[in-house]
Amino acid sequence: MANALGTATLDFGAWPGSNEAQVVIGGQSAISAGSYTGVFPMAEASGAHTLNDSTYAFMWIAVTCTAAVAGVGFTVLARSAYSFTGTFVIRWVWSD
Repeated sequence: MANALGTATLDFGAWPGSNEAQVVIGGQSAISAGSYTGVFPMAEASGAHTLNDSTYAFMWIAVTCTAAVAGVGFTVLARSAYSFTGTFVIRWVWSD
């Protein structure tokens, strides 16, 4: 069972964009160094992209999480061989 879950936004920036983005998931006072962290790309519209855009973007964007920092949180990292612009919504979770 998840201890915490939420949404966050990956921002690849304005034109010409970037092939990397990251977002810090902070404020997780109950997280421990041994907690499992996870991220899930979702087909959701954002201010920059349509539902259809996000449905296919994650075919080229890989997402992963760093190890948890006790009492703090973790970081979600995204990387692609291609440059992207704007924001994409992701969902995150952590559990002990």
